[in-house]
Amino acid sequence: MKKIFINILIFLSLTLLCCACSKEKAAILFNQNKITAENIMDFSNEFQANQRIYYLILIPKKILTRSIDIQVIKKDNAYARFGYKLYWSYSAYLKDDQMYYYDDYVVISEPGAYIMKVYSKDNPTKTLCASQFFVK
Repeated sequence: MKKIFINILIFLSLTLLCCACSKEKAAILFNQNKITAENIMDFSNEFQANQRIYYLILIPKKILTRSIDIQVIKKDNAYARFGYKLYWSYSAYLKDDQMYYYDDYVVISEPGAYIMKVYSKDNPTKTLCASQFFVK
């Protein structure tokens, strides 16, 4: 009886551990220079005002509609809406060679803390990924 119980526990723990690690998630990388294969690991999240902020959105699974929405939200307590302000929004169409990534840049002139969120047109209420960055 003891061996059966131990075998069941081992089987359940292995099943849970293997299933939890297999899911790939979307991500956003920020850089001060245009993102290439040579400088992809030189990411940062602090930038100067009026400087180009290059970003790379990595999407692990294919989006059926080939369209994503990108929002930059400023964290600010001066506004009555819980301290958040929609600063910038953009709808991007993914080309055939960009089905699993999208890269571009944005210029922000106001200092503060920002969050970039990415949504898919397939499910516009669920955030694909989000990342925070700062402008001095």
